[in-house]
Parts: sequence; C-alpha cells; structure tokens
Amino acid sequence: MLFESNMSILYSDTHIPDIFITEYMPSMDSDMVKVYLYCLFMSKHGKQATADDISKKLELESSRVKDVFSALEGLGLITRKENRIVMTDLKEKEIKKLYRTKLTSTPDEAALSSDRNKKRNCFIRDINNKFFQGVMSPSWYTDIDAWFDKYRFEEDVMYALFQHCYDYKGLSKQYMVKVADNWFSKNIKNNFELDTYFIENQKLRDIQMKIKKKFRKPGNLTEYEEAYVEKWVLEYGFEFEIIELALKKTTAIMSPSFEYLNKILTDWHENGLKDKEQILAYEKSRKQTMPGKARQSESNVPQKGNFEQRKHGDDYFDNIYKDV
Repeated sequence: MLFESNMSILYSDTHIPDIFITEYMPSMDSDMVKVYLYCLFMSKHGKQATADDISKKLELESSRVKDVFSALEGLGLITRKENRIVMTDLKEKEIKKLYRTKLTSTPDEAALSSDRNKKRNCFIRDINNKFFQGVMSPSWYTDIDAWFDKYRFEEDVMYALFQHCYDYKGLSKQYMVKVADNWFSKNIKNNFELDTYFIENQKLRDIQMKIKKKFRKPGNLTEYEEAYVEKWVLEYGFEFEIIELALKKTTAIMSPSFEYLNKILTDWHENGLKDKEQILAYEKSRKQTMPGKARQSESNVPQKGNFEQRKHGDDYFDNIYKDV
C-alpha cells in the first residue's frame, strides 16, 4: 500500500539539523551549501536528478557540481552508490562519534574521574559561552577532551589556545591543531611556559620586521628566511644590535641575501662572539691579517687622475695642420 502526500510545495519545509550549521557549514563554500541543500530538498521528495539537471537548476557548471559531490562525500554528508546519492543522517553520525564504551574502574579512579570531569565540564561551559555564544557543536566536547589528553595542557593554556586562534584566524579546528602542535613541540604545559614563549615570540617577530625593513623586502619573510632569523635569535642568542652589524657588512656585495648574512653570523657564533666590542675587535683583526688582498682589491678600483698625461711638441701639431 502506497501512501502519498498531496501537500503543495508552497506549504512544505526542508528541515536542516543544527549540527550541520555548527559543525559543517563554517568550512563549506557557497556552492557546497547550495548543492547540499538542494540534494536535501530532492531526497525529501524522492525525486531523481542528474549532475547536469542540478547544474542547470542552480546555475553552476556541471563539472563544478561533480567536484562539490566529491567534497560533500569527503565531509561525510553524502554517500554515492551507483546511480544513487544517500544523504547522511547527521544526528545519528554525531551520536556514534560521541558514544564511548564504558569500562570498569575502581572506586578511587571513579571518584578522581568524577572530580576531573566536573572541573572540565565547567571549563568547557566557559569556552562554550565565551567563543560559541552557548551553541557549541557536540563534536567540540570530544575534541577538547582529546586535546587535554594529547597535549597535557593546563586549563589556562587551553583557554589561551582558543583566545589566540579566535583573535587571529578564527576557530578552525585545523588551525587550532596546528597551533597546539607548535606549543606542544615547545614543551608548553602551563601558563608560565606560555608567557615565556609569547615574550620570545614577540621579540622574534620584532627582529624579523626590522630585518625585513633593512632589506627593503616587500611582503612577509619566507618560511626559510624565518627559520634563519629564529636560529640567530633563539639558538645563537644574538640581539638585533649584533644582526645589524652583519647587515652592514652585506653592503659590500652586489646582491645581499639571508644565506650570506647567515654565513657571517654563524662565523661569529662559532668563534664565541657575543657582544659588539668582541665582534668589532675580531673583524679588525681579520683585516690586519689580510693586508695584501685588501690592497689588491683597492687597486682594482678605477680612480680619477691615476694615469700620466701624454705630452706632444710643436712639430706634432704642425704636421696635423699640413695634412689638413
């Protein structure tokens, strides 16, 4: 027996779960949202449509619709089976992600876990209210819990992670994991270690900006150039005053580069030079040990008036007039 609805499309609705808005939509572009909503609409009515049909309806290229199908499948929003597209039940999917098998534990372990969970729940509630206006997606709960276990951050550091990412690039999980991995590689666990890292990082950024200005370099430094500066500042322990001495030495060559600057600073570091006076004395000593080469380089420079003027007598000019 077949039951059919005779309700006009004018009175019908297409329901979208909130989990789609909070969990998936922020990372999707407009074409992906359009295609997904239209597929949701078509599946509700049990209609058939090809990629070409959808492209004409949504005013998109057919190739673009096919690319969007692949992207939606990658996000787990749809499943393609031969000539069918199955829309994923997002609510069921999230419930399966949140479900965990309960293991047995001792009374002491249970009490410790209960106290920890109460404290962590309060922290997560604060995160929810501060950064998500109280409507945080359920998957964030499991992600935050997993980050606590993976990175061993204290709550102040975890809160600082959210604040830092929110201020710079927004709460993209991919970006947050990248920042958290960087902090973890620096052995940051508590607020004191994080403050120390921020101070060193700000000092590093200031020196990078000064070097970029001296080089008159447009745009940002490359990843490799930043690595050079990080080595000079953090590994060698040089202040900008020392780096500026090396920068002044680059004016003697046609095309100064970070590689050339690195050779100078590495030489100073390997010779145990730390302050300006030591470096100036070292460079002066080097010049005194190479006087011949210095004179040779100077003799190669053309100078005005460093040749003898040719002299001619009256007979020379008289012969020129006779020829004329």
